Amino acid sequence: MLKKWIYYTSIAIAVAFISSGFKTFKNENQPWFYTVDDPESLFQFPSQNILDYPVSNLLSTGKSFTGFKEAIAFKESQGQYKLVNAYGYMGKYQFGAGALHAIGIHNTANFLNNPQLQEKAFTALIAKNKWELKDEIEKYDGKTVGGIKITESGMLAAAHLVGAGSVKKFFRYKGKRQITDGFGTSLKSYLRRYANYDTSHIVAQDNPTVSL
Repeated sequence: MLKKWIYYTSIAIAVAFISSGFKTFKNENQPWFYTVDDPESLFQFPSQNILDYPVSNLLSTGKSFTGFKEAIAFKESQGQYKLVNAYGYMGKYQFGAGALHAIGIHNTANFLNNPQLQEKAFTALIAKNKWELKDEIEKYDGKTVGGIKITESGMLAAAHLVGAGSVKKFFRYKGKRQITDGFGTSLKSYLRRYANYDTSHIVAQDNPTVSL
C-alpha cells in the first residue's frame, strides 16, 4: 500500500512540475524599450541607446518618397547621421560640402549633429536637382536609354550620387559613357535601383534653402 502511495504521489508531483512550465506570466516592457512613443510599435530593442541601432529607422515603405529616402540612406551610410567617409561626404545621405552650400548650409558640424536638418537638406537637394533636370525629366521619363528604363526618381537618385551635370552628360552621350562616383558606383546602377519611386510631390526649385 505504501509503495502505491509513493508511486502515485511521484506521478502527481511530476505532472505538476511539467504543467508549471506552461503557466503564463505578465511581461511588462519598460518605457525605454520602445523606439517610438507608441507602445504598440513593432520596433522593439533590448537597449536604451537608440544609437546602438543605426539602421532601425529603415522602414518598409514601398515606393513612397519615404521609401525613396530610406533606400538611398541605407545604400549611402546605412542610415548613420554622423558618418563621414574618406572623401569628406557626410551624414545619412552623404552630402558634399558643395551640395550643402548650394542649399544654404555652411556649418557642417551643426549639420552632422542635427538629424532634422539632414532630412530637410535631402528634400531640398532633390528639389534643386529636379529643377536642374526638368528638361531631361520631361524628355526621357518613361523612355529607354542605354538599355535602362528611365524614371524621374532614378534620375534624381543618380543626381544625388554624381550630380545633375553628370546625369545630363549621360543623356547627351545616349547612355554610352561610363559615369561613376569616387568609389566606383555607377550612375546606371542608381537609375535602375531607384526607379519608379514616387517623387511627384517634390516641387522643382532653382534655389531652395534650408533652415530650422
